Amino acid sequence: MQTIIKISNGVVRMPKWRMADPVNFEACDGEHIAIVGPNGGGKSMLAEIIVGSHPLLMKDPEYDFTPSHHKMISDNIKYITFRDTYGGDNDRTYYLQQRWNQTEIDEKTPTAGEKLEEAFLLAGEDTAERRKLQEHIYDMFEMRSFLDKYVILLSSGELRKFKLATALFGEPRVLMMDNPFIGLDAETRDQLKALLRDLTKERALQIILILSKTDDIPDFITHVVEVRDMKVLPKVSLDEYLAKRKPMPSRVLTDEIEEKIKSLPYQGDDLMADEVVRLNHVSIVYGKRTILKSLDWTVHNGEHWTLSGQNGAGKSTLLSLICADNPQSYACDITLFGRQRGSGESIWDIKKHIGYVSPEMHRAYHRDMPAINVVASGLKDSVGLYAKPTGMEVETCKFWMDVFGLVGKEEHSFLELSSGEQRLVLLARAFVKDPELLILDEPLHGLDNNNRRLVKDVINAFCQRRNKTLIMVSHYRSEFPECIDHEKTLIKVKN
Repeated sequence: MQTIIKISNGVVRMPKWRMADPVNFEACDGEHIAIVGPNGGGKSMLAEIIVGSHPLLMKDPEYDFTPSHHKMISDNIKYITFRDTYGGDNDRTYYLQQRWNQTEIDEKTPTAGEKLEEAFLLAGEDTAERRKLQEHIYDMFEMRSFLDKYVILLSSGELRKFKLATALFGEPRVLMMDNPFIGLDAETRDQLKALLRDLTKERALQIILILSKTDDIPDFITHVVEVRDMKVLPKVSLDEYLAKRKPMPSRVLTDEIEEKIKSLPYQGDDLMADEVVRLNHVSIVYGKRTILKSLDWTVHNGEHWTLSGQNGAGKSTLLSLICADNPQSYACDITLFGRQRGSGESIWDIKKHIGYVSPEMHRAYHRDMPAINVVASGLKDSVGLYAKPTGMEVETCKFWMDVFGLVGKEEHSFLELSSGEQRLVLLARAFVKDPELLILDEPLHGLDNNNRRLVKDVINAFCQRRNKTLIMVSHYRSEFPECIDHEKTLIKVKN
């Protein structure tokens, strides 16, 4: 059997990026592998070793990409990280409100369709066979509905389709994807699994998935490699792994920490309005495209809502209006905590009572700073820390890092944490000021089973307190905590 990738006793040259033991890994023709393990266990580190991002001592990885005609490793292995990017992976000019800011767009800004066509032509010869593949991808993912949208305006689910299509245009021998199903609605997840299954049958393509959520393993996967404690365990068959896989725990949060959350002192400046959010005939239009149309919605104090809908239905746009990150929010009839939007309050008056986490926020934190500083920035509603926290504020930050299992990570660089650990830090940031309104947009992105259960436990405990209102977005019904008592579904506007 042809061995496509082989790493034998691999040790990374830079001590900073080394695994606990030498790495042994092999991927053979016909094998499709899931790399699984806990957050911070080393999954992404192994992936970066496989693609050659971390050079090894003594012996490099061995590759045999036959029958591929590509000569470069980077052309034969396409690695999609899906780290909630908008624009280029290294675009350090991104800021939190950019997605909804029309001033960032002019007549020279390319649409998603134009960017995809450019990627298609750069990836290879313009042949009838490659055009057939392009059309197949567009049809399977129902991408034609957003080809005229600007990339910066794509939802997180639409962006994943965009990035996957770009990678597939190059017809790689190996396709690696880091948590490819997060941010996708149920229908699109099924479409992606079907497309990948079809591609493995139609062409010489090996697939490697890095998965935190192990119940996402599709049926075309043949083998599993578990990575934990920075050690790569031996490859096993999918059936062998599933037979031994532990179920998600029914509870993770300790009774002691739950009681501490429920016993937190209330602040003197809490807002006690009956109507926390009211939207009256709200519409959002970008150019000729309508995102939200005549939307009415009222959220009362103490209610715990799910917000659901297809990719591109406007869920994140709606939340951006509530949080005043969207410039159009002041042109809409919105009441927050009983106060009409635009009646004299500043954006900071609004944000001080809201705890918020979202894919856009994760993308916006590209500064190299200690994790505790990221948590502390939630006290000031800033992306970055510009005022030194008091001793009491530092203790509050440490408490919430403890709640989310981040003890010992306080001084670790945020950018050097795993994507799952980063998400936990941002969750601590959302809770740190004990907000009256908690807005969680895909909060369980990239979390392993244990941490997904932990976060649900924390939300349940927090929402038992008085004057706490929740709005949560997820495409997995299993991710909603037990405290949920209301549901809002957005229907995608046909343009």
